[in-house]
Amino acid sequence: MMRIEKIAGEPDCAGRYFTTLTGGTTLRLYPQVIADLGLYPGCELDEAAYQKLLEMAGSASAKMRAVRIVSASAVSSRDLEQRLVRKGEDPAHAHAAVAWMSELNLVDDGETARQIVRKGIARGYGVARVKQMLYEKQIPRELWPEALADYPEQDEAIMAFLRSRLPEGFTEKDKKRAIDALLRRGHRWEEIRRCLSALDEEMEAYDE
Repeated sequence: MMRIEKIAGEPDCAGRYFTTLTGGTTLRLYPQVIADLGLYPGCELDEAAYQKLLEMAGSASAKMRAVRIVSASAVSSRDLEQRLVRKGEDPAHAHAAVAWMSELNLVDDGETARQIVRKGIARGYGVARVKQMLYEKQIPRELWPEALADYPEQDEAIMAFLRSRLPEGFTEKDKKRAIDALLRRGHRWEEIRRCLSALDEEMEAYDE
């Protein structure tokens, strides 16, 4: 038989209450778990009740951690589940928490993909770099085509980058560095070459 010896009067930074049981065992319980089980100092728990407490505590922990992760950054359902497990949540609870978030439309892989694409466009990245971002966030590949369908031409972004990186009287070494940087940003060589030609024409016209 287990006994609730003490429930802290104040929650921790995550909203959990330190709860001390017989033998010095401590649990961090969210208030909804305490309320749902009717826990109080002096409350006794048989083995079945104790196991139910552990199950509810684990489930609540995974759900609340999932909410915190999603509120901080855009994540895919697969990425979220793996993050929860890495943070120490039970795999079964992590899986259930992701399903719960999906039911509430708090995790939407399609919307996350669109957010990633919008971020890539805003940063002036090429499609290849954005695809890498989608891969890193573990967005299912079947969602990529729709998210990338209206990706705009990046000539303007490439031209702006070249103007910012190539000083007046730039050398071939300067040009190579700029090209390498653009390739790392996911732009295709054909696009870069076209913009370099346009920049050369622009500079020739200026010199005249």
